[in-house]
Amino acid sequence: MNISKLMGSAQDGHTAPSGLVDISRRRFVVGSAAAGAGLMVAMQLPLGSVGAHAQDGATEVNAWVLIDTDETVTIRIARAEMGQGTLTGLAQLVAEELECDWDKVSWEFASPAESLARKRVWGSFATGGSRGIRGSHQYVREGGALARELLIMAASKEWGVPASECAAKKSIVTHTPSGATMTYGELAATAATLSAPDSVTLKDPKDWELVGQPVARLDTLDKVSGKLEYGADVMLPGMLHAAIHACPVYTGKRSSYDAAKAKTMPGVRAVLEVGDDAVAVVADSWWQAKTALDAVEIEWETGEVGKVNSESIRKMLEEGLTADDAFVGNEHGDVKAALAKSSNTLSADYSYPYQNHAPMEPMNTTALWTKDRCEAWVPTQNGEAALEAVATAAGLFPEQCEVHRMILGGGFGRRGAHDFVEQAVQIAKQMPGTPVKLLWSREEDQRRGYYHPVTRSRMTAGIDSNGKLDALHVRISGQSILAFFRPALGEPEKDPVVFQSMAPEGDHSMIYAVPNLLADHAMRNTHLRPGFWRGVNINQNVFYMESFVDELARQAGTDPLDYRRELLQESPLALAVLEEVAKKAGWGRKMPEGHGLGLAVCKAFGSYVAGCAEVAVVDGKLQMKKIWAATDPGFAVNPQQIEAQVGGSFVYGLSAALYGECTVEDGRVVEENFDSYPSLKLAQMPEVEVSVMPSGGFWGGVGEPTIAVAAPAVLNAVYAATGVRIRHLPVKDQALA
Repeated sequence: MNISKLMGSAQDGHTAPSGLVDISRRRFVVGSAAAGAGLMVAMQLPLGSVGAHAQDGATEVNAWVLIDTDETVTIRIARAEMGQGTLTGLAQLVAEELECDWDKVSWEFASPAESLARKRVWGSFATGGSRGIRGSHQYVREGGALARELLIMAASKEWGVPASECAAKKSIVTHTPSGATMTYGELAATAATLSAPDSVTLKDPKDWELVGQPVARLDTLDKVSGKLEYGADVMLPGMLHAAIHACPVYTGKRSSYDAAKAKTMPGVRAVLEVGDDAVAVVADSWWQAKTALDAVEIEWETGEVGKVNSESIRKMLEEGLTADDAFVGNEHGDVKAALAKSSNTLSADYSYPYQNHAPMEPMNTTALWTKDRCEAWVPTQNGEAALEAVATAAGLFPEQCEVHRMILGGGFGRRGAHDFVEQAVQIAKQMPGTPVKLLWSREEDQRRGYYHPVTRSRMTAGIDSNGKLDALHVRISGQSILAFFRPALGEPEKDPVVFQSMAPEGDHSMIYAVPNLLADHAMRNTHLRPGFWRGVNINQNVFYMESFVDELARQAGTDPLDYRRELLQESPLALAVLEEVAKKAGWGRKMPEGHGLGLAVCKAFGSYVAGCAEVAVVDGKLQMKKIWAATDPGFAVNPQQIEAQVGGSFVYGLSAALYGECTVEDGRVVEENFDSYPSLKLAQMPEVEVSVMPSGGFWGGVGEPTIAVAAPAVLNAVYAATGVRIRHLPVKDQALA
């Protein structure tokens, strides 16, 4: 298997899991100088890098592995850690091939600037789309296997025996014929001087011992002890603090401002213009900066977009439901002809509102600028993109900059965009030589989001003379994320990502077999910034599809499980997870009055997921009793982490379904804090029982797929309990009885 393209882009997760790997291009050697001279020793990350757990003097065996004389193995992590467990999962993959003692494993973040200098030796730093593990599993395993082989080669050199007579296990290399042993700590310095072999052999999944086990997370102890540092925790000598207020209407500009009062307030060091749309105050403490910022009188120029409101957006989306300008995302058969001859038809409209990411840790960056160098401490989902943002804002080359990657206090897609990083550097540039921490207020975080796109959908089905689903037209009207982020690519009216879970093939393919299908999109964009919100477009699409399939089953007088079974005959893995949750929930059992069970299933991010919810509606109030969830991600690196991710995804999905809604007035988002944009409370959260069902053979995502089944499973259960069909989210303020 040729792996020469490793550093160009992330793998798609469908490469062969084991066997001989050609590394003749030596992608793991350190820089161009190492191509013929072996590996360099002990590259140390810049001062202040959070997670830099390697001991001083630890030996770099290769780019992924550092080993200390006390046998500590430090594994470098390129992807972001934001609570999802990617850090531990990636370390497991490296450690599995390295054959090291897991009890001796530590970690540190790889440096984006160092990666640039070393020809992107760590591959992609981007963490999103549930690709943290599935997008890099191949090459991180190769990194561990290469380090293992270098250690074996070092032992064979020390003993003067063939490497084929040596084997590695639990951080010890053994000479099999004689029984002689040397530890990794004893061998690391020699291993670091050796040239890389031309190939390494990856373990077959059936031989995995660490991967597939529910090992404890590497970051838990530091997290519960308070040792783990987030971006908001950064403290540097002489550091000042900044608060910022940008125009609450995106595309609006700063017209004028009066900072006279703010400049006289305690602790204030400066009132600064940031770009053409914001004002910041720098002070000795953040609260002093925020208090003074509130005293700055700012006038905004918003233009026509300042007249946009939720009602005008709704009307625009309604028009799109019947418009002719629709991009086709999936089509087979002849839907128009099939609907014309259908014995019966059913049509229903659904809607999904704007959502904010609302991580507990607001956007923040600490930056230190001089004319020759700029450093930033950033909680980012993409270290390389953050480095580019720093360099651009600093007016420097990327080689003159560094991003110290921090643990994230929630990301959900928001920290893949770096407007807050650019602001922080722009402020620091006006305070040369002084570190400045910019921390957004909660209100700023709510007002300046990249929101989950608003959409509406019209679902139309045709039923044949045998009562079977013969035709399905899915019309989506709403925003496009790609049209916002990639307008220069041409044809912005086309956005295939809109059709996640309805695509003709791939990670988000349609799981139901329908003879005649048409899924199309009438793009209707507003001035609000759309973004990649955890789960992205599966959230609304699966809500639309699974609610409508439930409606079709009820109209046909068929059990919703049996109805789906018929449609899933060509998707056995989807059927398997559906059967699992139905079995665990006791589908078909007699329910008390006011109680109901609801189902939902989909394929998303390469995985197959299903949910079954049990609810009760008492005096018109929803009580969620329990949720059974099942996921087949192909390979399961850490089942415990998967269970935690699935459970957490229901918190996120149900918060959105029940309460989450960003409304618009005068061009700006109305909901500015958790009092108007709440999340699910602990007492409201149902028990979630998770079945992890890895069938092998592929690498699917974990963090996002099950979000999509949360809303339809619960709302289909509400219908079973009450006969009330909810087609428009959020549920709040809607009558359930």
